[in-house]
Amino acid sequence: MATLSIRIDLGGEGRIGPGKIDLLEAIRREGSISAAGRAMDMSYRRAWDLVDETTRICGRPVVASQTGGKHGGGARLTDFGEELIARYRAIEKAAARAARAELAALQSGTQPADIGIKREPDAA
Repeated sequence: MATLSIRIDLGGEGRIGPGKIDLLEAIRREGSISAAGRAMDMSYRRAWDLVDETTRICGRPVVASQTGGKHGGGARLTDFGEELIARYRAIEKAAARAARAELAALQSGTQPADIGIKREPDAA
């Protein structure tokens, strides 16, 4: 089945898309940026850069890091990081629902619904 991928462009600030959201979910699950990066076949440096970029784009921290100690360091999502994931996933679900019929038409090769798109006749 055809699927829809959502990328949110936040003006000139940057973009939030499935990769950054997947990384935040991995940080939530793994409890650290490095473990999340490993789970996604990504270097720690790349994972950290994406977290830093997301914080810059949003103007608010999405991850709170904890320095090492007896049991090592770690990271957890901030309340805003959790909210960002929830809002992104809600937008993704709403868009998928809205596009379901058109995606099915694309997949099956049938004519899409009339949504004001002029279709060129097939060349003979």
